[in-house]
Amino acid sequence: MKQRTIGSVQVGEIGLGCMGMSFAYSGGNDEESLQVLHRALDLGCNFWDTADLYGAGKNELLLALALKERRSDVFLATKFANVYDRTMTSHQDLVEKGVPYIVDGTPEYIRKCVDQSLRRLGVEQIDLYYQHRVDPRTPIEESVGAMAELLKEGKVKYLGLSEAKESSVRRAHAVHPITAVQSEFSLWTRDFEHDVIPACKELGIAFVPYSPLGRGFLTGQIKSIDDLAADDWRRMNPRFTGENFDLNLKIVEIVQAVADRRQVQPSQVALAWVLAQGDHLVPIPGTKKLKYLEENIAASELVLTEEDLSDLAKIQTPFGLRYPEASMSLVAG
Repeated sequence: MKQRTIGSVQVGEIGLGCMGMSFAYSGGNDEESLQVLHRALDLGCNFWDTADLYGAGKNELLLALALKERRSDVFLATKFANVYDRTMTSHQDLVEKGVPYIVDGTPEYIRKCVDQSLRRLGVEQIDLYYQHRVDPRTPIEESVGAMAELLKEGKVKYLGLSEAKESSVRRAHAVHPITAVQSEFSLWTRDFEHDVIPACKELGIAFVPYSPLGRGFLTGQIKSIDDLAADDWRRMNPRFTGENFDLNLKIVEIVQAVADRRQVQPSQVALAWVLAQGDHLVPIPGTKKLKYLEENIAASELVLTEEDLSDLAKIQTPFGLRYPEASMSLVAG
């Protein structure tokens, strides 16, 4: 696969989001997921993304099984800050108030999280350590300062932020160089194209789009809400509910038309579009199926024409928020 740069490391230009193997989506199977992980490395997909939140540590434990044999082949990213274990958080006042969603970016919490992630992953160093969400109660300078201490201790190699607005990225970068910023970005989520993405290019920061396939919607495989399992979290996503679902199918029709013309999969068109937005973008589509892994990686060979890009530019803003309203307050912080 073609490569792109994160920090001083060359990685496959299409990475692998591992969340769905253990969290949020139905049908996870550890044995099949391990096959996907090993096949990914065989195909040059060596940038893996996880977080302590995913399955309350289960996803990190799953990756550890593959890392045991092939640690040197993987550029490994994990995250902290979305609290899944309330006995660990420093924001005890929020716990006592029963707040449903807590983000903790305090130095005390960061130190607890990195040690737990290292143990679960079975590694001595995490290549890229992200703050999963910006803690509105803790100055970003304080969080990044604590993260930089982990780098000095050799526990992490590079620092990253997830879902941070431009001003937060610049403030953080002034404390210690930020290597990567991860946020949702795709043909149907383009919130960051005019501020964060250009700022990352200016500052020499990689931008890592998660959900570059619109949480599977852009693949054309989801025709109705009934195609999602009863416990699939997308049933609570505003873009997948009610009238919004039907209206958003028009986006898929445009992607499908381009795919038909090029004789490729809609998912490959969607990924090729993301790659075309700048050579500092490294998307991380998630999958737990070998078939979809191989299709995604093949998108690295697809170069969109001016006609393709012109047609895709006709896509309108999707109907519905990209997260439930309660969660939207914690993105782009």
